Amino acid sequence: MNTLSSILIVDDEPNNFDVIETFLYNENYQLYYAQNGHKAITSLERVQPDVILMDVMMPEMDGLETCQLIKQSARWQPVPIIMVTALTSKEDLARCLSAGADDFISKPIHGMELRSRIHSMLRIKHQYDQVQELLKWREDMVNMMVHDLRNSLTSMILSAHILKYPKLSPEKQQVKVDQIISAGEELQSMIDGLLIMAKLESGKMILNYSEVDIYSLCQSVVEEFSAIAEKKNIQFISELPEPGGSLKVDVAIFRRIINNLISNAIKFSPVNSQIILRANYIETGSAKFEIADFGPGVKKELREKIFDKYEIGTTINNTSQTGLGLAFCKIAIEAHGGKITLQDNHPQGSIFTVEVSEVVTSF
Repeated sequence: MNTLSSILIVDDEPNNFDVIETFLYNENYQLYYAQNGHKAITSLERVQPDVILMDVMMPEMDGLETCQLIKQSARWQPVPIIMVTALTSKEDLARCLSAGADDFISKPIHGMELRSRIHSMLRIKHQYDQVQELLKWREDMVNMMVHDLRNSLTSMILSAHILKYPKLSPEKQQVKVDQIISAGEELQSMIDGLLIMAKLESGKMILNYSEVDIYSLCQSVVEEFSAIAEKKNIQFISELPEPGGSLKVDVAIFRRIINNLISNAIKFSPVNSQIILRANYIETGSAKFEIADFGPGVKKELREKIFDKYEIGTTINNTSQTGLGLAFCKIAIEAHGGKITLQDNHPQGSIFTVEVSEVVTSF
């Protein structure tokens, strides 16, 4: 993927392009050239410029008219335009700004001034792009969260309505009660996870460290998910250390990490398969956990994105996910000074590995 900033230079004199290219030689930009306003406009989609450097005085369509046309487009309006002009009167410079220019530079061009103005405009453009990306993430997150919340609420409401049916057998009543409880717990878990993740990211949450026995922690998580796993006839295989050891973590948050990884493994595991939970003490105060499944696995191009917060549209084995659970795991593990990685299981599936080290407190 090309990460160089692209600059479109619009000037009817090729020699001027050569001068600008010389000034920007060591700046690591991708430079493009258009001989007039018409060619500049038609090249926008291909070039995708981060900044446009445009001469004012050009035949047929001058820089002011070209600037106005570009700024009238919602697609290109955010792209900063620097006008290059030999005009010096305040009225002429005001015309450049009125046409939509974001800055201007006078002829003859000086290299230091040119580089400074381009740096400034690129900083503004990159800040704009970051804001737009954040807004897109937020919009996608809200849409997906509303979808997930609606699913759980719909399940609860439908089950509650069915419970009102007078001839419903006690067995079916219990099924519906269990469905309501399950949907409610899912809602609570989703909301709690978001709140904890927000606090961890903002640095406003202080981890409450205490010692926990890895064996006891993992066994209790497996027992919690045993009923759900049985519905898909999934067998848990636990490879755990002997009871009696200890690891210093925020137990409530770390338990949620293991919960999320086990839940994710069940979600993507086929029926009649296995999930392997391995854990061990690496050295005093450090531990390593592995959750292995035999599902479809994760494509290489998704392995970095899968931990991104609010990653939308990721589909594995026709199952979509928001990325919230794995994003929470990554943020929470890093808050503990640890790391999470993903690799292939063999012959198929995924292995999520969590490593945490002894807590070091600084004063």
